[in-house]
Amino acid sequence: MKITNLLSKIFISIALLGLVSCGKKLSLRDGTFTGTGEGKNGPIEVSITVQEGRVTNATLLSSNETPELAEPVYNQIFSQFLSDGTGSTSEIDTVSGATITSNGLLDALDDAIKSAEGEVKTEEKYEDSEVDIVIIGAGGAGLTAATEAASKGAKVLVLEKMGIVGGNSNFSTGGINASYTKEQKRLGITDSKEVFFEDTMKGGQYLNDKDLVHTLVDKSAEIVEWLQSPMIGADLSDVGMFGGATNKRIHRPKGGAAIGSHLVPLLHKAALEQGAEIRVNNRVIDILDDGSASLGDGRAVGVRVSYSGGEYTVKAKAVIIATGGFGANPELITRYQASLEGFGTTNHKGATGDAFKMVEKFDAELTQMEQIQVHPTVVKGTGIMITEAVRGNGAILINRSGRRFINEMETRDIVSAAVLQQSGKTAFLVFDQNIRESLKAIETYIKQGFVKQGETIREMSDNFGIDGVALEYTVEQYNKYVDQKKDEEFSRNPASMERKIEKGPFYAIEIEPAIHHTMGGLKINTKAQVLNKSGKPIPGLFAAGEVTGGVHGAERLGGNAVADITIFGKIAADSALEYIK
Repeated sequence: MKITNLLSKIFISIALLGLVSCGKKLSLRDGTFTGTGEGKNGPIEVSITVQEGRVTNATLLSSNETPELAEPVYNQIFSQFLSDGTGSTSEIDTVSGATITSNGLLDALDDAIKSAEGEVKTEEKYEDSEVDIVIIGAGGAGLTAATEAASKGAKVLVLEKMGIVGGNSNFSTGGINASYTKEQKRLGITDSKEVFFEDTMKGGQYLNDKDLVHTLVDKSAEIVEWLQSPMIGADLSDVGMFGGATNKRIHRPKGGAAIGSHLVPLLHKAALEQGAEIRVNNRVIDILDDGSASLGDGRAVGVRVSYSGGEYTVKAKAVIIATGGFGANPELITRYQASLEGFGTTNHKGATGDAFKMVEKFDAELTQMEQIQVHPTVVKGTGIMITEAVRGNGAILINRSGRRFINEMETRDIVSAAVLQQSGKTAFLVFDQNIRESLKAIETYIKQGFVKQGETIREMSDNFGIDGVALEYTVEQYNKYVDQKKDEEFSRNPASMERKIEKGPFYAIEIEPAIHHTMGGLKINTKAQVLNKSGKPIPGLFAAGEVTGGVHGAERLGGNAVADITIFGKIAADSALEYIK
């Protein structure tokens, strides 16, 4: 009797535990089922095994994610997924620093569970249709344009060739540059449009289109407020220092968190809430004209689209190109800048410059295609960029000899060139616990395993084979410069020297330069109209973001990309609406 009562209590406890853990009972068929989700670099495919109604196994079938970065994500999520056998993913958190890969795996598992529940998958079918505005690309510029246009009553369709939205914006770690903002005033930061303009022109070696730069600067405070508005809800309360800037003007989420993973979901949600339709895995293969393009005065009237179910046509009163740059297209990179052959890239694999071929029929002008930016601080061998904010918050760059070799806050081209001159063509970002605590983004790099540490500078140096004695002296000298607010060796801006490197543990990341941004592209005017080779606007054709050229000149300042895509994305939408009227 006692044994029977004990077993009854155990069975009741297990049942109650199951109810708590899964939240709902799933009805699963026995067997093996597959599912697919979209990761950072393409589809993630899994299979699950169900026995007696419970999930007993889950296996990764295929993935294009970077193995050393993805493996810890898969291990953690599979472990949680199999912990109770219910097949529920609702309580599984994404892995910090790998949100897209995490979501891709979770979507794949959910897809497999739906098959186990007996749900029949149906292919989406698209037919020829007509809208007010069609937007090519669902990155930051495209989502901004979609939100703005849809919020003003336009029928908007966004077409994205990849399986997820966001493009390169997903991986933006810095923030958005803006001057004379309410946030700067609140924090007691003195800045001006004139200084912002001059910093941008100087960074671009004065090759920038002055009118476009004036538009960027003049609209910057306005776009910050638009992004902070209830419609979007962005947190841009933290203002920091970035390379090439005279003053603190890069706006980012509280604590210095990455801007991309914060902003993209907000813009995506806002675009949908305002009524825009977004289709992923739908590749635009041609921009349609009204039949007079061969005469040199063609008008954009829609697009031709390819997807898994075939092809279809979308007629539109205006077309906005927001396809991004070409940093992941080695053929185009070497065509315009042969010296960059063989370089890695921080870009997502869809950044291939598709739009340039599609606009040839309109005689569209391309500008400054040879201006390609290399980012200096990319984790060696990974393509993962370390945000400039780490340096902005006080980190230094040292070589294997333990010595500084450059003003860490110089523009990216100058710092990259200096890194490539060092032994091994790599360098090391060095910082301490205080700097770590000042910037949330650093926690992501630590979780991803990019950071090595030591309780002392000498111990940390041993992890990389750096001359520890020399590094101790370098740090001692640098701390002296922080105290006196003057860098006697490299004239670093004192605004980026607010913290000494003195509190253990001490940290370092080995970095190398990699292709990061393509400054050239379609020539546009201040209304985001695409211009032809005669300098005239092409009717019905607008563009915004990295697909355009002229804003950044020879070198883009960190923080100006997010400003560019949002400011000109919004302008493109407003100009398209004006054109339609």
